[in-house]
Amino acid sequence: MVEKQKTLFDNFINENTKQSEINNDFLLTNKITYHLGETNTFLNDIADETVHLIVTSPPYNIGKEYEKKKDIKSYLDTQKEVIQELTRVLHPKGSICWQVGNYIKDKEVYPLDIFYYQIFKELGLQLRNRIIWHFGHGLHCKLRFSGRYETLLWFTKNDDYTFNLDPVRVPSKYPGKRHHKGKKKGQISGNPLGKNPSDIWEFVAKEWDLELWDIPNVKSNHPEKTVHPCQFPIELVERCVLAFTNENDFILDPYAGVGSALLAGIKHNRKVIGVEKEKDYIEVGKQRIKDFFLGNLKYRPLGKQVYKPNGKTQVSKVPSEWLEDQNSLYHTKTKT
Repeated sequence: MVEKQKTLFDNFINENTKQSEINNDFLLTNKITYHLGETNTFLNDIADETVHLIVTSPPYNIGKEYEKKKDIKSYLDTQKEVIQELTRVLHPKGSICWQVGNYIKDKEVYPLDIFYYQIFKELGLQLRNRIIWHFGHGLHCKLRFSGRYETLLWFTKNDDYTFNLDPVRVPSKYPGKRHHKGKKKGQISGNPLGKNPSDIWEFVAKEWDLELWDIPNVKSNHPEKTVHPCQFPIELVERCVLAFTNENDFILDPYAGVGSALLAGIKHNRKVIGVEKEKDYIEVGKQRIKDFFLGNLKYRPLGKQVYKPNGKTQVSKVPSEWLEDQNSLYHTKTKT
């Protein structure tokens, strides 16, 4: 009996070790591949039509520590070379989710999703949705409105693609609504699992109800914050994973950074592939993956309500100086 229990325990340890093993070189049998190197070079090792979901946030060409700023044409030409290879490795039923913001030059805004759309169309991909990711914090602009959203472009190769709506449905506002005419008159018109979440999403407590992807960006007080200056949250990728892939499908992030997309896939039993050229980010990402399997990883749970100030904390109260200034301004206006 003791020997049998020991064997079962050893098998459990071996299986979990295999699940959490992080490989540098890609093999079809790998659960996790996290490669240190250049994306285009690495992609040569992946066969055509292997990957079911490609999800990433590419460099924005804004001069961060991991990129060299170029003119917009050179930047897009470089990205087109990568996207051509990504299209080659994408499964016929697969999806590409390309999350981008803006490029700024001489105080002028260049919305990158517009430029990228042309590249994907030239390569024959079809746009399914232009999804809005809204976040509540960021830089405060003085010469234009402060940016509080970025976009995620969802492309497929053709009309026959993986789309699992049920795992990502949101609660209906009127679940008791019924058909009021026709053959189905009197019957419930909705779905017991909820409604389609639309292309503007907000994650709130235990539901995706307000149809806006309102996911906090990873700033200093975010539980997932690492050394990466433009880290995107695990939560952002999870709905893509659930909707566009099935268990044991391959997910690829060609600009993997500290492994957020990989962790989103691992959480939902997908095989993951990441490429990153910065060794420091790879090391941080590997530790995050190890921490996940050990149960020590800090991350924002999927669907957790976005924090809203209650007015009781000092920073959420209107400063007394402002109140004095407002009263003074009021009395000045009433006198005139």
